[in-house]
Amino acid sequence: MNELYNRISKEKQNRIMQSAIAEFASSGYDQGNTNKIAQNADISVGSLYKYFNSKEELFLETVKYGATHLKLILEEILNLKGDILFKLEKLIRKIQDYSKENPDMIRLYNEVCTHSNSKIVSMEALGLESFTSKLYSTIIEDGKKSGEIRSDCDSNMFAFLLDNIFMMLQFSYSCDYYKERFKTYLDKDIFDKDDFVVDQILKFIKAAFKNH
Repeated sequence: MNELYNRISKEKQNRIMQSAIAEFASSGYDQGNTNKIAQNADISVGSLYKYFNSKEELFLETVKYGATHLKLILEEILNLKGDILFKLEKLIRKIQDYSKENPDMIRLYNEVCTHSNSKIVSMEALGLESFTSKLYSTIIEDGKKSGEIRSDCDSNMFAFLLDNIFMMLQFSYSCDYYKERFKTYLDKDIFDKDDFVVDQILKFIKAAFKNH
């Protein structure tokens, strides 16, 4: 990304990012078409390459864009006042809503996690993982100190397990394979049972966190 991109309006930047996210999420990096991205963003492909030096640079920027947005959501919820289960319920509900409203963003994340061969892009995804790891580990440590969480758990391991639950939940609401998997384990109406999903995940987490 060069200085020209920073000079264009935020509305135009968002249009380019949304177009790129949609294309890479549906077609993957290798098959993603920059001509389609430019067309759907209502700019010329020549302009697109004035803003980004390569397809990989554009892809990396979409990953950064998505990661920044997800970080803000996590920080906002997990910095709320209240006990850990209150925060986690808010987070689970936000994951449900966000995954339904922004499936392309989640599918892009899945693409990065599972199919990207770019070391640069993979490192960007790991940067988000590092952020969530520290965030979850911190709230678990705080919960141990307050007595909400059992003292014999390893905060880093529990953070890893918690993140896996949330990652799979995101994919289950937005990625075709995981959506079918979700229905296989439960039923075809599971996407209309948000309260049930929240309740059952919280019971699972509470049982793991319970201070005996």
